[in-house]
Amino acid sequence: MSARSRSSSPEFDPLAFDQDFTPLPEYKAPTDTALDFGGLLPEPLKLHEDLKTGCGGQLWPAGMTLAKHMLRYHGNKLQKARILEIGAGGGLVGLAVATGCSYETPMYITDQLEMEELMAHNITLNGLNDKVKSMILNWGEPLPEEIVALKSDTILAADCVYFEPAFPLLLQTLKDLLALEPNATVYFCFKKRRRADMQFLKAARKTFNITELEDEDRPVFTREGLFLYAFTRK
Repeated sequence: MSARSRSSSPEFDPLAFDQDFTPLPEYKAPTDTALDFGGLLPEPLKLHEDLKTGCGGQLWPAGMTLAKHMLRYHGNKLQKARILEIGAGGGLVGLAVATGCSYETPMYITDQLEMEELMAHNITLNGLNDKVKSMILNWGEPLPEEIVALKSDTILAADCVYFEPAFPLLLQTLKDLLALEPNATVYFCFKKRRRADMQFLKAARKTFNITELEDEDRPVFTREGLFLYAFTRK
């Protein structure tokens, strides 16, 4: 996997899209979904989707894109990684990595209290209790002791840009995480839905080095308003 500066590919600049580039997807009833990410998993990942406690309970496009990227380019590169997912919802990205990638240190998938039950359910559904732990992590608040001790060097964040008042909180949490481990990388994927979403990216550029990740599917998912980055500490 390689990365390159956003300035080298202006045709893919998310700021170039109009304000109403894509509508929010419709919500759906609770369901169980099996995913093998185009054959990247030997056995399908099982995810229960349920919106009863919030919109994080369903699969969202950036999560699918980031999960597929991690499986395709990092399957054999995470053996010593300390992995954390923030804004995990039902745990799609982290659980895909846990199923398809080799690593030694148990992973944490995190979100707000409302998502805790669903995260735990999906961990158990896939028999990953020894490899994955769920935890509450509220953006903008002091990091839990377990997360501080983890000092994650591989941070997963998908579809975390959707609510403008939360942007400063998300930025603070990313700053706190990278302060713990200066060599950490945040793998960050989002779908542009409105112009306000770009304010997060503008603010992030002031704090982090941001590069666009190479991916063989990038021409396809970029046309769908999806953008895939690596954030590192300046």
